[in-house]
Amino acid sequence: MNLPNKITVARIFLIPVFIIVMLDLFSLGNVKIGTMTIPIAHLIGAGIFIFASATDWVDGYIARKHNLVTNLGKFLDPLADKLLVSAALIMLVELGLAPAWMVIIIITREFAVTGLRLLIAERGEVSAAKMLGKIKMWAQVVAISALLLHNFPFEYLSIPFDIIALWVAVIFTVVSGWDYFAKNKDVFSGPK
Repeated sequence: MNLPNKITVARIFLIPVFIIVMLDLFSLGNVKIGTMTIPIAHLIGAGIFIFASATDWVDGYIARKHNLVTNLGKFLDPLADKLLVSAALIMLVELGLAPAWMVIIIITREFAVTGLRLLIAERGEVSAAKMLGKIKMWAQVVAISALLLHNFPFEYLSIPFDIIALWVAVIFTVVSGWDYFAKNKDVFSGPK
């Protein structure tokens, strides 16, 4: 397994660490930043989530720069992203920080595209992430990070940046899913 794929696998292994931290099993308490009070577990969880998300850029950069792009990487990388995003979104619903219906839309799209990727793989093809999908991923990362940080520092400006970012993520999620299915509709027309 090459270095980019090892980084991708490490991203997957960070998910249970993120979940354990977010559950605040050790009662880490709160921190006061100005007038805001944020659970320390959420700050640490946000750090883990942001770090794990950044590894997505790192593994892709290394793979392209050193010509280490593999079919395994093309499959594992988006899967790791989907697992990380889904875990974070489900935790946000559990904590009452994100509306369940928005999370359902995002996770449904992720499962649907993963299913389509499997159908494409069955035909002997591997579909790497496209630009719209990458924009969708980063929109999700920004929204989740803002929600984990309880809208810090935008809370001081009375701007609901976290909710605006979540709306943007939902829109890009739907649009990129529609685009992915439209570009691969031939998969449903039978064997190639």
